[in-house]
Amino acid sequence: MKDHYADLGLRPSATLAEIKKAYRQQAAIHHPDRHSAAKAADAADVGARFRLVQTAYEVLSDPDKRKAYDDNRQRNLLDNPLDTARAIWQAYFSRIV
Repeated sequence: MKDHYADLGLRPSATLAEIKKAYRQQAAIHHPDRHSAAKAADAADVGARFRLVQTAYEVLSDPDKRKAYDDNRQRNLLDNPLDTARAIWQAYFSRIV
């Protein structure tokens, strides 16, 4: 899972207005039409970057999707699942001992 806040250059406490503004700025920079003269390899990178920005906006601009994303992010599901599982078990066993 990607960090949608980082994709838009935002803090997790960003308002909807800040999300919209950041999306417009990033979309203008990374839109494929602005890079039409780019090489084929670069065009693929530009398209991929634009899709990341689009996906981040779709998630963060919808209150329900954002809440679900933030809940997962808070549980460290953005990190390596093995590290997350290890942290859960360590927390569990530290309470027992």
